[in-house]
Amino acid sequence: MTLNVTAGKTWRASWWRWGMWAGAATLLILPAVAMRFTREVNWTGSDFLFAAILLFGSAGIIDATARSSQNITYKAGVAIAVGTALLTIWANGAVGMIGSQDNPYNLWFLGVVALALIGAIASRFRAKGMVWTMTVAAMVQAALGLAGMSADPRGGIFSTGFAFLWLLSAALLRASGSEAEKAR
Repeated sequence: MTLNVTAGKTWRASWWRWGMWAGAATLLILPAVAMRFTREVNWTGSDFLFAAILLFGSAGIIDATARSSQNITYKAGVAIAVGTALLTIWANGAVGMIGSQDNPYNLWFLGVVALALIGAIASRFRAKGMVWTMTVAAMVQAALGLAGMSADPRGGIFSTGFAFLWLLSAALLRASGSEAEKAR
């Protein structure tokens, strides 16, 4: 096996790919193990289903991107966007970005994830369109975080920080530029 993640055939057999899938499985198993040792972790079947869809769906998107593109910078940009979406959804479900997970204001952050997904689909996953999409997602994320600071200063700072992840994704996608366009 090889660590080369630039070619589709080597990606299928790479340690990176198997590590990603094993990592997703491990993150799903950890709460089940923790539940055997503490009462503080108390997941239901729907919690495990939600986490499985989120983790394996994210891994599947990254896997498909890695197999479809030869451009490592494009792959990294997509992986960071997918990871940011995953963390946004996970944080909202677990504790909420602003206040508690029951605060209706947090639904707006799911709108940022929807915006990023719709923009990526509308741009047909081309780097140029996704740069704009991730930049807009960053601006909306920052605006929501800053607006939420009056209700929850720590949550506002935390959620505003996610804007930098969206911008990092945009920067990587921009750097991938025409190479990603040729690979698609």
